[in-house]
Amino acid sequence: MRSTRTLRTASRLPRTPRRRVRPTLVPALVLAAAAAAGVLAPGPAHAAPACAAPTDAAPPVEVAHLPDWVESIAVDARGRMFATAYYTGRVYRVDAPGSAPVALTGSIGANGGIVVRADGKLLVGTGNDLAHSLTGDLFPRSELLLVDPESGAVSTYASGLGGIDGVALAPDGTVYTTTLGGRNIGRVTPDGHVDPAWARVPQPNGIAVSPDGSEVYVVQTTFAPGLYRIPVSDPDRPRRWISTAPSDALALPDGLTLDGRGRPLISTHASGQIWRVEDGGLCAVASGLHLSTQLTHGRGDTGFAAGRLYRAGIDGRILEVPAGAEPPAARPAP
Repeated sequence: MRSTRTLRTASRLPRTPRRRVRPTLVPALVLAAAAAAGVLAPGPAHAAPACAAPTDAAPPVEVAHLPDWVESIAVDARGRMFATAYYTGRVYRVDAPGSAPVALTGSIGANGGIVVRADGKLLVGTGNDLAHSLTGDLFPRSELLLVDPESGAVSTYASGLGGIDGVALAPDGTVYTTTLGGRNIGRVTPDGHVDPAWARVPQPNGIAVSPDGSEVYVVQTTFAPGLYRIPVSDPDRPRRWISTAPSDALALPDGLTLDGRGRPLISTHASGQIWRVEDGGLCAVASGLHLSTQLTHGRGDTGFAAGRLYRAGIDGRILEVPAGAEPPAARPAP
């Protein structure tokens, strides 16, 4: 089917939120289900070995603080950061480190992932709540919204997807989505065709596309946490790429991004580590960052600048993580 382009009215003032189950129940449900299945290890989450890091790397520093659970962040070519908020359903803009967050929209639903298109417009997933997460595979009714980064105007970019948690944008403009409470990976092509079950991965959460667009990477959050690779040319055959240690059932890996060398970086809730894939395994770029939801690198020469790594979390804090900074040679072309 084709996506709709019906324009909605959006206001800078808060709107009455749609009725939805509080998002805080989603991780609680995940933990309860895992415990019931007997897969949670009795000990603390496994600590991945530390990655090689610059000896002069400073500790993480807070660069912004939102009055909400921050689910996802992205940075545009001007170095501005955009964030989705769980409780209020708003999209925020932060113009530079240290600047006050500005509510770009009112409530647009239970927000999930956010990405910046080549034209600077934002794509935001909705339906990232308990009800839509659990029913999204059977009843894909959630929307991917197009948000203007200047005015906050909101329109429907695509509909008919499962409750959207992760959102990833391919080089050709194709969009991929995940539904944490299900298995389906959604796909929206640039011409508007929506496939809510393009591929399947258990408990899919964070998602990213390889630099050449040939593979989609997906984080499995619970039961047997790990990282999958899905060939775009053969989506019926996802391949498990990285498997974590059994005790990592407690780590709750969440968001996913790629560094300038195309290596996946994964945020975790419970272990407090930021993982990086190296040589077929995981190492920790940073530790002590509990409740992390998403990671992104900066862009441009000012604001949230290129080469710097930023972390968002349930605690509303946006942190710069110097240990994850990239030298100029490793940064992707703008």
